[in-house]
Amino acid sequence: MKLLLVEDEKRMGQALQELLRQENYEVDWFVDGQDGADALASDEYDIVILDVMLPHKNGFEIAREARQKGVKTPILMLTAKSDVDDKVNGLDCGADDYLTKPFVTKELLARLRALSRRQYNVDEGKLLFGDIILETGTMNLRNKETGAEVRLSDKEFRTMEILIANKGHIMTREQLALKIWGYESEAEYNNVEVYMTFVRKKLKFLESKTEIKAVRGVGYEMRYENV
Repeated sequence: MKLLLVEDEKRMGQALQELLRQENYEVDWFVDGQDGADALASDEYDIVILDVMLPHKNGFEIAREARQKGVKTPILMLTAKSDVDDKVNGLDCGADDYLTKPFVTKELLARLRALSRRQYNVDEGKLLFGDIILETGTMNLRNKETGAEVRLSDKEFRTMEILIANKGHIMTREQLALKIWGYESEAEYNNVEVYMTFVRKKLKFLESKTEIKAVRGVGYEMRYENV
């Protein structure tokens, strides 16, 4: 899972980045509000941890503008202030949750897990779609009807994670490349097609009725035909 951290306190930012990486999150960290806003607008991230007091653009502005642009990435807002009006302001601007500094890291991680479950329909570390279960801890893909399972590589797992999270929507090759390889990556769009082939083979191996359908000229979407 890929997180965006926007925090201008360098010691705090470094500590959070290290903590989150130890928890197997991929983390991009920005100290400038405008840079954080631009990164969030790319729709590359699964969750954003957003400080309120930032240079050039504060967290309230970033959240409000992101929601106006249609960005649905869950936002966990951090602030040193505990005033109720401040929390209400953050939630009204589009934040999904609020954490006041100083905080206990266990609470931060718990809130991230809660946002992840809300976004991905996670059931005890599992992503569910059709007749398949994607296990987030082991990166195994399992057919829940037969019990057959197969291990996924990092990129295969990320591909399935994104498609399940966006079920009912068509994901373009550009969106998939951005979310899987990142904004600064030189990965080309044919990399997406290669990994689609890999994942389809594993779905076939599992004899799953879940399919990844290519929508000509647009992208890919998950479908389940229970016939």
